[in-house]
Amino acid sequence: MSVEPLRLRRAPLLAAAVCFALGESLTLLPQAPRPAVLLAVILALLAFTLFALRRKPRLALLCDAALWIVIGLLSARIEPAPAPQAALLSYADGLSRTVEARIVRIRELPPRTAHDGRDGDADSDPDQWDDDGPPTLSIDLALTAIEDVTPGTSSMVPIAGGVRALLLEPRSHGQQAASLQSRPPFTLPRLHCGDAIEVPIRLRIPERYRDPGAWQYADLLLDQGIAATGSIRIQQLRSDDYATQRSRPAAAIVALRCRIFAAQSWAAARLPEFVHSKANRSLPAAVRLTPDDAGMLNAMLFGDRSRLTHTLRLGFERTASFHLFVVSGMHVALLAALVFWSARRLRLGEIATTSVTLALSSAYALLTGFGVPVQRALLMTAVFLLARLLARDRNVLNALGAAALAVLVGSPRALFDASFQMTFLAIVAIAGIAVPVGERSIVPSARAARRLQDRWRDAAMPPRLAQLRVMLRLWGEALAGVFGKRAYLLPSILLRTVLRAAELALIGVAAEAVMALPMAVYFHRATVFALPANMLSVPLVAVLAPLAMLTFLASLASSWFAVLPSATLALLLHAITGAIHRLSRAQAADVRVPGPTLAHTAAALLVLAFCCWAVRRSRALAIAAIAALPLVPLAALWPSAPAVHRGQLEVTAIDVGQGDSLFIVSPNGRAMLIDAGGPTGAAANAENATGPSTFDIGEQVVSPYLWSRQLRRLDILVLTHAHSDHMGGMPAVLRNFRPRELWVAIDPYSASYRELLAEAAALGIRVRHLRAGDHIDWDSVAVNVLAPSHAYANSGPPVNDDSLVLHMQFGKASALLEGDAQAASEDAMVDLARAGDAVARIGPVTLLKVAHHGSRTSTTPEFLALAAPQDAVISVGENNTFGHPRAEVLDRLAGAHAHVYRTDRDGLATFLLSPDGRIAAIPFASNP
Repeated sequence: MSVEPLRLRRAPLLAAAVCFALGESLTLLPQAPRPAVLLAVILALLAFTLFALRRKPRLALLCDAALWIVIGLLSARIEPAPAPQAALLSYADGLSRTVEARIVRIRELPPRTAHDGRDGDADSDPDQWDDDGPPTLSIDLALTAIEDVTPGTSSMVPIAGGVRALLLEPRSHGQQAASLQSRPPFTLPRLHCGDAIEVPIRLRIPERYRDPGAWQYADLLLDQGIAATGSIRIQQLRSDDYATQRSRPAAAIVALRCRIFAAQSWAAARLPEFVHSKANRSLPAAVRLTPDDAGMLNAMLFGDRSRLTHTLRLGFERTASFHLFVVSGMHVALLAALVFWSARRLRLGEIATTSVTLALSSAYALLTGFGVPVQRALLMTAVFLLARLLARDRNVLNALGAAALAVLVGSPRALFDASFQMTFLAIVAIAGIAVPVGERSIVPSARAARRLQDRWRDAAMPPRLAQLRVMLRLWGEALAGVFGKRAYLLPSILLRTVLRAAELALIGVAAEAVMALPMAVYFHRATVFALPANMLSVPLVAVLAPLAMLTFLASLASSWFAVLPSATLALLLHAITGAIHRLSRAQAADVRVPGPTLAHTAAALLVLAFCCWAVRRSRALAIAAIAALPLVPLAALWPSAPAVHRGQLEVTAIDVGQGDSLFIVSPNGRAMLIDAGGPTGAAANAENATGPSTFDIGEQVVSPYLWSRQLRRLDILVLTHAHSDHMGGMPAVLRNFRPRELWVAIDPYSASYRELLAEAAALGIRVRHLRAGDHIDWDSVAVNVLAPSHAYANSGPPVNDDSLVLHMQFGKASALLEGDAQAASEDAMVDLARAGDAVARIGPVTLLKVAHHGSRTSTTPEFLALAAPQDAVISVGENNTFGHPRAEVLDRLAGAHAHVYRTDRDGLATFLLSPDGRIAAIPFASNP
């Protein structure tokens, strides 16, 4: 079966999109031309193209390609970045200020659990928390005015900006609880989207982690128009100076956003209501929808992830099928395809079919909250359908090119977005590789097996296919003679089923081979079971999504009308979730890997381009392309040597905000991580303000940095003590890097700590308990434990003096790493050192990791006098509300003539210690 070669002349818009994207990618060069220069080049190229059209048309094609490249580069250069809202951020100074604003969106938050890091549990450092209780609502505000405070005066000044605020309950313990017992119970105020409010709020700047590869929550908020976060106490809402006003209509843009969010909230509430209905509860368990099912279906249909728990997500993430169960561009395209197919079956005209498809797709996009990926998908769908409607030959590649070009022109930054890249790589894999290979092998036979009664079709087919049709008739007649006329079509049905399954497998193999590249780049995953999981889930999702929508629509009329579709839906959903979770439990299901290097990425893309070209040239080249396809994932996953500094002891303070995480590399390249950061106080509340906790500092900050160093496994993981700002990211690090040993000190009363030890045991990691006086030779580095002492005990909740304090000696260079040790622990270390214990010697040291973020309760003068560091590093969060580091500690360090580095100002800081006692500091911008 012949396959038409890839000709860009028949798909000029595809060629234009490729050139436009190439031009945008040139912005990655160190020095791109200025917009004025690019505009002059565009005018010159346009004139030259018009001239060449009359003299040398082939030269005009080259000029046209160059024109699109320069237009792409210009578009990327002039695209405005999201407004930083600097004026609003200047008021995030820790003061409580009155603001006037309109409510843009309201989200109800699920109840907080005891160990999610947001409820001030016993595993958290008391010094790291505000006096606020758990949040109950997340409110997005569009500010119109803010209180400007000067010495002796305050006034309201106009301002524009977005704020995500948490409505916090008061704490119910300690003195605060005692003071509240005499008050009546607090009730939530009646707030509505579009309300104009005036309320006191304390603004905060979202944390930015200055580490290579770190995910930035602040950028996510800024894309949503949110520049700052804040908290509002319920008791302040009840005070006399608070008023909720609805006296004037909301601004048009706010009203539109409110309607969109209200539509999403309304739609997302229907399925949970049906779950609790009598009709659903009367069904057997196997076909009954559960609250977890409703949470998954809401994420699939309407983009509401607030009811998705970590347990629900984990199996789908480990098998790379999570994207199927959260609303995305695929779901918009799936709905559009279903509507388009139904309209064609109803024999509607082309214009009517296109109009109905666009109308229903747009309505569905609004129900999902109209997020950026859905907007892009809707735009691509609309352009694709219109290009198909208007084009004479209805070339699919040309329509896809038009859709891509529309997205890139509207938002040039989309080229560097993971979802956009994955969408088009999937299209390339399917349309560029799987479809041509199928046309040369499987698809013609599947077509030939249809309509066997039309014998006249045999003459128009190649002899091989005509013979296949004759054989199917013979087999059918033989079966019909035994089982009756209905068995006549059984051979053709079976053959078509097998061939369609093979076609699906071919599409899956091509897609998974190509998707290995973005999965490694953006998600650091090598999903071994992605192919079987997606081959199972993709067809079922194509059935689940319409069934879920049918259940939703039927439930609007009556819960009893929805019983039949919901029972079928529940049966399929339980089957697929059970299968996915069984696959995900295998240890090989999810392998975490560093992202590929630039050379490996380029190699993978070159192989992909060769495959797309070769499969359309000849059968021999198509076979060569199939053989070369595995080189794409091989190049993406090929291991690279870790980036280390041989012959030096490296100590890197990772910027984890108001927490601790130190990366240590021995002179021979073995890796140790001490602590893994974790959310604390208001920062944790702000980062988890949209529902169940999805931000994991170990997964999204610490691990990406280690992967950026091409690290695949840790030698040792150290937990200084069991406070959340040191331990919060450790479970993710355990799973991602499988350290050989876990070093801890004492075992306090902490549920989170016990869970960590249990996970280490399940992973086969050796746990070592260390105390003062222990000595370990670690890869030419002498490690001495200075605290806690053998006499120290703590059977209660974790405290700072539980901290494991390590002294590392490499030749004449040394590092003293204190964790959060406070004055009592430091005094005990000083006493041991003065007693002449060689193992307990404190200093002088080359580098000191300052204890407890520079708190005044640590770094005592006596301890500092013995340590006498050359350099000191303080791990501390920017604009933290605790006053860290304290001025008196900074004065002591200055008096000791130590050069001080701070992660809140300098970001990630790397120190290289040489055996001759020298130390070199590498700033964040220079780190690998």
